[in-house]
Amino acid sequence: MAHRKAGGSAKNLTDSKPKYLGTKLYAGEKAQAGSVIVRQRGTVILPGKNVGLGRDHTIYALKDGIVKFGTKRKTNFNGKIAEKKIVHVIIKDAKAAKAEKPAKKAPVKKPTKAK
Repeated sequence: MAHRKAGGSAKNLTDSKPKYLGTKLYAGEKAQAGSVIVRQRGTVILPGKNVGLGRDHTIYALKDGIVKFGTKRKTNFNGKIAEKKIVHVIIKDAKAAKAEKPAKKAPVKKPTKAK
């Protein structure tokens, strides 16, 4: 006779690594270009102005500025109107925003062949 009870196998002992999801920069905070604002699963928060959406739905800043959150009314596929959160990066200096736009180049005149 065994003096120990037979031990069963355990199936739920392994755990997954933490994913560190959530808001990284809040409203009113400064965002540098490329900095992560929100890490999320799915588009819980939508990207707005000067904000990009990554392959894993991470929202990041495209330009330097200040983070601002708001809401937007969207129509779902079934016709129901839902209010979704949206995040923008506001550029505080208007002159800096205009300076980033490329200036229009003057048309180049091609020399004509002399006969």
